Amino acid sequence: MQLSYLVTFTHPDPDARISAGDLETMTTRIDSTPNLRRARLYTPQRADDYYTNDGPSPIFALQLDFDTLAALEASIAADGHLQSIAHRDFPSLAACAVEQQVMARRPFPVLDPMPRVPDGTLPCQFLVHYPGRAENLDEWLAYYLAHHPQIMKFFDGVREIEIFTRVDWVDAMPWARVHYMQRNKLMFDSAEAITVAMNSPVRHQMRADFERFPPFEGSNIHHPMSARTLVK
Repeated sequence: MQLSYLVTFTHPDPDARISAGDLETMTTRIDSTPNLRRARLYTPQRADDYYTNDGPSPIFALQLDFDTLAALEASIAADGHLQSIAHRDFPSLAACAVEQQVMARRPFPVLDPMPRVPDGTLPCQFLVHYPGRAENLDEWLAYYLAHHPQIMKFFDGVREIEIFTRVDWVDAMPWARVHYMQRNKLMFDSAEAITVAMNSPVRHQMRADFERFPPFEGSNIHHPMSARTLVK
C-alpha cells in the first residue's frame, strides 16, 4: 500500500484546458520530486455513464504516489519540492480553485491488466470520489472493499483498479484541504472503452451493489480523464 497526494484543479470555464507549456513545466517539476514512485497527470476527457452525468471533468488533476507518509509530507512541507508547483506561475491554471488530499492507495486485481492503448493516445481513467459522510465509516469501507472491486474487475477492458481511503497528514501547500471519505480510479484504454463499460451489464451489477451500501450521504462524483504516467 502506498500513500497518494491527490490534487484537483477546477476552472470556472468548463472548456478551459491546461496549456502545452504549463503542462510541460508541471511535468518536469513533478518528475524531479524526491522519493516519488509514480505520478499520474490527468487532463479532461468525455465518456458516458448509464447512471450518472456529473458535468465536465476538471481542467487538471494529479496523483503522486510515495512509499511512505514521511516522504510524501516532506515534499509538501514549507521547504518541500512540490512548493515549486504551488506558485501561480502556470497562467492557464491561474483562475482555478485547487483542492488537495492525502490518501492510502489500495490496488485491486483485474482480469486483464495488459493495456491496448491506440497509437498516439493516452489511456483514460474514470476518477470517482465520495464527498459525503457515512453513518458508520468503518462499516461502510469494510463493505465497499469486500464487495465493489470484486464486481469492478469484470468490466470489459478495465486495466487497473485503485481504491483510496483517508489518512491524516501535515502540509504547507496553499490549497484547500478536502476529506472525501473514499475515492476510486478505474483505468481503461480509452474514453470509448469507459463508455462501453459504463453501459454494460456489469455497470448494472455495480448499481445494484451501490444500493446495498451501508447508509451514507453525498452520493458520488465521476470524471473521465486522460492519464499520463511518470514512473521513477
